[in-house]
Amino acid sequence: MDRHSRHLPVFLNLAQIRFPIGAIASIAHRVAGVLLFIALPVIALTLDVSLRTEAGFASVRDLLSSPFWTVTGAVLLWALVHHVLAGVRHLLMDVGVGSELVQARVSARLVLVGAPVLTLLFLAWGLS
Repeated sequence: MDRHSRHLPVFLNLAQIRFPIGAIASIAHRVAGVLLFIALPVIALTLDVSLRTEAGFASVRDLLSSPFWTVTGAVLLWALVHHVLAGVRHLLMDVGVGSELVQARVSARLVLVGAPVLTLLFLAWGLS
């Protein structure tokens, strides 16, 4: 085989690769799980401080009322809702429910649309 006739590797532009909808839902499920795992010690520490004394509760309440922590809480709420919905989707697919390609795509879309919608509903309910 001639040296110039070999197929050289092709440069892959990762910005142009289109993932299937199921892959996007699965990757978001993993991202949500990592966010929840990282946030767990902070949440536990915050809960501990808030339950020790009245002053601790007031300081945590004041801290969480800032815009940064409000947005952070909303992102963590999305992570929890998405992780639960995608986890149920994966469990159902493991037992054969919705594992056909069309059904899997529909359930992935439902998770990707349902998680932000439920998060906004929970935020509206909690802030009212």
